[in-house]
Formats: sequence, C-alpha cells, structure tokens
Amino acid sequence: MLVNFDCSAMWLKQPRWIVDAFNVDPLYLKHDQQGSAPDYRHWQIPLGRRFRSLKLWFVLRLYGVENIQNHIRKQIALAHLFEKLCLDDDRFEIFEEVTMGLVCFRLKGSNDLNETLLRRINGRGKIHLVPSKVDDVYFLRLAICSRYTEDS
Repeated sequence: MLVNFDCSAMWLKQPRWIVDAFNVDPLYLKHDQQGSAPDYRHWQIPLGRRFRSLKLWFVLRLYGVENIQNHIRKQIALAHLFEKLCLDDDRFEIFEEVTMGLVCFRLKGSNDLNETLLRRINGRGKIHLVPSKVDDVYFLRLAICSRYTEDS
C-alpha cells in the first residue's frame, strides 16, 4: 500500500486472540508500565522489530483516506481489466478468483509451458511476475501495486 516491501497493516477485531497466542512474559522483560498500553511484543513471533509503522504513517498523512481509497480502487479495476484480457484470450485461464490487485492466471497447457512464459516475461525486465503452485498446478501471479501502473 504505497510503501516498500517491509511493511504491512494488521486489522484486528479481537487483539486479545493474538496476544494470547504470542504472549511472552519472562521475568527480564517485566516493567512497571505493564498493562497501561498495548505491548506489541505479544502481537507476533519475533520480539524485536524495526520502526516499520512510520512508513505507513507517512503514506496515510501524505495521501489521506480518500486518495488511498482511490489508489486501491484503481488497483482493483486494473486487476479486473487484466482478468478480462485473460478471459477474452482462449490461450489463458484464471486460476483463482481475483482478489484486490492480485490476478492468478496461467496458459492452458503444461506447467513447463507456464514456467517458460514466466522466464520470458521476467527476462524482459519490464514487469516481474511471481509463480506459485497449488495441487501441482503451476500458475503466475500478477500483483498490481505500483502507483505508476496504468492501462494501455
């Protein structure tokens, strides 16, 4: 969401579930302020973390809610445009339902054919696709996430 790779948001309806699962409370980490604010060390597996939230905070401040909403809507629209292009071409199939800006697709045919397609696309250096495999079916993942992505 307009930040580099090392950042993500986690929206929780019941944060207590996460805290209960990842709670680490050895004696050497106890302090006088416990319970006065959320202790985020209990929210994930690693105890230490870099200051990642600042990146997201700047994006929220610079873009604002409306512009972020527009950005996400544009990504979703572009994903559905690519989905339509795949569906209109008899050579391709959509492997999974399009979610947000992610399109999972493949050439109809063998896994080897799709691996070759991936090598050729990534070899050109214009875009980068990532492969995946489910039940021994190899497919390509197009993630639309750049603010510079446009339809042509």
